[in-house]
Amino acid sequence: MMNIDNNNKELDKFLYTNPKSHLFQSNEWAKVKEKWKQEIIVARKNGNIVGTMSILLRKMPIINSYMMYSPRGFVCNPQDKETLEKLTIGAKKIAKKYKAFIFRLDPDIPNKDEDFKILMKSLGYKLKDNIRTIDDVIQPKFVYRLNIKDKTEEEVFKSFKEKTRYNIRLALKRNVKIREGKKEDIPIFYNILKETSQRDNFFIRDIKYFEKMYDIMYPKFLKILIAEYENNPIAVAMPIYYGNKVWYLYGGSSNEHRNLMPTYLLQWEMIKWALEKGCDTYDFGGVSGYKDKESSMYGVYRFKSGFNGEVIEFVDELYIIFNPFINTIWNIISSCHTKILNMKNKGIKK
Repeated sequence: MMNIDNNNKELDKFLYTNPKSHLFQSNEWAKVKEKWKQEIIVARKNGNIVGTMSILLRKMPIINSYMMYSPRGFVCNPQDKETLEKLTIGAKKIAKKYKAFIFRLDPDIPNKDEDFKILMKSLGYKLKDNIRTIDDVIQPKFVYRLNIKDKTEEEVFKSFKEKTRYNIRLALKRNVKIREGKKEDIPIFYNILKETSQRDNFFIRDIKYFEKMYDIMYPKFLKILIAEYENNPIAVAMPIYYGNKVWYLYGGSSNEHRNLMPTYLLQWEMIKWALEKGCDTYDFGGVSGYKDKESSMYGVYRFKSGFNGEVIEFVDELYIIFNPFINTIWNIISSCHTKILNMKNKGIKK
């Protein structure tokens, strides 16, 4: 049987305890993404939940048709064909209800899992295997993760590369302090994030987005951390805890006092929080440029790699097209929009 549930304690428990659960599949995350409609599919076996999938829907501009997207879905045993088939049938029913033109998802499944790819193809999915840049995907295809399962603080710290341990100690020696921020500190967080985005040329949302995220996810899941030197904020981070992981979601540093290595100390503070919560994994987020030393993103990988985790390459984005004509039109519009943004970004760099 397959049914649709919402705001269900049983479902929340399943999401929170399943090994394949993900922050982006939570009801809280769907509330953050309030511009998208949410539909939840639940698959049961012998009365018990065995799988679920949160689907976000948004009517796309110009074409006036819905795109369906399940961020890091499914949540189930990735080799359970019966459950995956039930969830897929549910997705197709939702597509029919909204007259959607495409369903996209990017599961938290390693790319080396060939059995999963074969299974998904048998269920009618196609793989987006022509990914060239980060603009071709919604979520990062490559992330950096640290396995902390059943480890102590001392064991984790010793596992870091020597230079990273040195930089953490340096920040402490120079009296960089970490404090937990409150809602009234969001402008501090946002200003440093904005400063970082201007320096490193990446897009950030407006401050209201972070205020809403705080309202929905604090204090159970979210923290704001502020690194200070002589009572002045010099770096910030926003980690989120869900299930068996802590994710480093957003962060940045001021142009001043970067030599004090506050970002290293912030990462260590977030890793300690993950250990305190009994997590299996600390997720540093995307490392899109890790293969190319000439890439503008390579520095991000170099910084994260000092913590001695590993790069995880996810399976290519999966999709089912329901209306090929509208999908083609949308691809043309999206491509033109991306080119315009890239041209603007190059102008900013100059």
